[in-house]
Amino acid sequence: MKIAFIGMGNMAQALARGFIKADLLQGKDMTAFAPNQDKLRQNAAAIGFVPCGEPKVAIREAEIVFAACKPYQMEKVFAPLKSALKGKTLVSVASGWTFAKLHELLGDEVQLQYILPNTPAAVCKGVTIVESAHSVSAERRREVFALLAGVGQVVELPANIMSAASSVTGCGPAFAAMIIEGLADGAVKNGVPRAQAYELVAGMLIGAASLQLETGMHPGVLKDGVCSPGGTTIKGVAALEEAGLRAALIRAVDASLN
Repeated sequence: MKIAFIGMGNMAQALARGFIKADLLQGKDMTAFAPNQDKLRQNAAAIGFVPCGEPKVAIREAEIVFAACKPYQMEKVFAPLKSALKGKTLVSVASGWTFAKLHELLGDEVQLQYILPNTPAAVCKGVTIVESAHSVSAERRREVFALLAGVGQVVELPANIMSAASSVTGCGPAFAAMIIEGLADGAVKNGVPRAQAYELVAGMLIGAASLQLETGMHPGVLKDGVCSPGGTTIKGVAALEEAGLRAALIRAVDASLN
């Protein structure tokens, strides 16, 4: 399979790294165009994809094209490429560019799919939201899903709730990084070396998340399973409640969505 990226920012780089790490594609199978050619060549040297000087060159042999430019650039970039995209599959990762909006721009001759992945795809631990509405053939959609499933979890949702979901999956890695940093600071404050603090906190979060996913238990039940009466954990939980942790996280999702 040959794929192309139009736009090569952080999200496109994460996908490219993940596809290679998962052994789904080799670097030579991926072409990319971005207006900053110096940065594009630097990223190509680091990741392994083939840099191109023009969008039409990048997509010429590609079967699947990832639209990864900024949302406000989409119309300017892709309207001139309409004929070159004929018969190809365009997978948009540009926020807000739903199937309906893509179809309005590119019509029926391009197979269209809107997705919202996240940066942990780089290490094959991503979560990708896929819009249920699309115009992709069954065979090609299986190929797209196989690529995305190779770099993490895939969840299909209707367009009207994708933005809200992405406020958790797309923005969430930044929130999680802040939680890692904060807990690690607490450990460092009490004598744990920083490198070990980051290792312990990140490992703990992986374990806690895996426990919830594999058991399907309510997070409150998992929390109660660690909280002994009068013990250390319930005192920490009380401190977090006093600081408004839950309300702060809810406000973060609201702010990201709005």
